[in-house]
Amino acid sequence: MNDAASSAPAAKRPARRVALFALAALAAVVLGRIAYAYVSFPSDRTPQGAYLRVVIAVNRGRPEDFFAYTETRAQHAAYTIRDFRKKAREQVLAAYPEPDRSRLAAEYAAEANAPDGADVFALYAKRHGWITRLRRDLSGVKKVDVSGDRATVETVHGTRYPFRRRDNGIWGMTQFTPLLDAEAERAARDFSVIERAAADYARAPVAPAPSSSASP
Repeated sequence: MNDAASSAPAAKRPARRVALFALAALAAVVLGRIAYAYVSFPSDRTPQGAYLRVVIAVNRGRPEDFFAYTETRAQHAAYTIRDFRKKAREQVLAAYPEPDRSRLAAEYAAEANAPDGADVFALYAKRHGWITRLRRDLSGVKKVDVSGDRATVETVHGTRYPFRRRDNGIWGMTQFTPLLDAEAERAARDFSVIERAAADYARAPVAPAPSSSASP
């Protein structure tokens, strides 16, 4: 009776060892695949690698994550928009009368309060439906044509995406640059107008407060 009872745990030990060995082997396979994927994933110093990182960000619905994979001019434009909107809003709040003060302050708030250029880029991506359009068009890479600091990634759907190499070696999409450039120029013009108007308001004589005394 005792011999039978004591032999039961001993019989289970080999089965446990087999189970632990199987789990260890499975973990090794999973870790190996992760390591292989990490090592084999193209660098963002290649057009294909930059494009694939854009795909990942689009699939996650996070345009701010692929701001780093736009060209330098687009990034500068995003920061320019933020800076001019911030300065314009400060002028409006300091000098403009109502109702223009509240209207313009609200109009410029999103860009002016953006913490980073990536946040400005995300605002425009949402306004113009870039994520939806990219999600519909992005697909696997068919071929990559490189000519100096410019490259074109052609997808299996036949869509062509232009890239330019930045100074740090990362490749950035160029298709967003024209719109961001135009918005940066508009923000600069708006600030110039607002600055002049704010100076005029500051020089204007202050109207006397109406008397609170009753009429005779």
